[in-house]
Amino acid sequence: MEWELGEEFETPGGTMRWRRFGDGDDPVVLVHGTPYSSFLWRDIAPALARTRTVFVFDHLGFGRSEQREGQDLGLAAHARNFAALLDHWGLSSPSVVAHDIGGAVALRTLLLERREYRDLTLFDAVSGGDWERGLFRLILEHAEVFGELPEYAHEALVAAHLRHATHAGFRPGVLDAYLAPWRGAAGQAAFYRQYSQIRQADTAPYEDLLGGISCPVRLIWGREDRILPPEYAHWLHQRVPHAELHWIEGAGHLLQEDAAGQLTAHLTAGFPSEA
Repeated sequence: MEWELGEEFETPGGTMRWRRFGDGDDPVVLVHGTPYSSFLWRDIAPALARTRTVFVFDHLGFGRSEQREGQDLGLAAHARNFAALLDHWGLSSPSVVAHDIGGAVALRTLLLERREYRDLTLFDAVSGGDWERGLFRLILEHAEVFGELPEYAHEALVAAHLRHATHAGFRPGVLDAYLAPWRGAAGQAAFYRQYSQIRQADTAPYEDLLGGISCPVRLIWGREDRILPPEYAHWLHQRVPHAELHWIEGAGHLLQEDAAGQLTAHLTAGFPSEA
């Protein structure tokens, strides 16, 4: 399935790719997580761009952005890159929408890199607490073993992990699009390279700052999320008490796949303070 990012941004670790949709007011930036890419936003970005300017990008080491040995792909590095990208776009106070580890990247950028947001939406997102679990923990502990898997076994593992994230299942061709960046020897190395650097230690430094977030915050969670189950939504809501919390029934971790229409409705509804 076609998804092109025509613009480039140079970072110390390599080239990031990005794209802008629309030319409306009130810019909004969409931040993906792992093991995904901006392809996640293929339905959401055009819908939001009817009235707003929408920016999407692939984190370094993901999707269409550069993948190579030696890259710093930890959450702190992703946050520095995101802050630099916001500066490059000239966005002083955009809306930010973030999913999965994109949530941690957005929070580090807000709280530690000191960028300002007009508002922040986090859904099925890594934020803090004890989130090193399951397959993620196994990869952290045994990255060299996973890196040596036969190609067919690696692809089967990644495909199973992706399927585990959706409650409704993928439409035809979508799973292949998510798998594409991680196929072959280079893709396999890139997959475990990024997973082996994403650590809980990089969310701990801002946990005590969550209660001080001053911009409007909205939390949206799939009730059937098996990657970050509902207790993670409650953990975050307790620490950002002014945040709205919305549940989407019958949806898993990938709201973009399971409930794109409902997610878009939330994102276009605005915040109570804007009514």
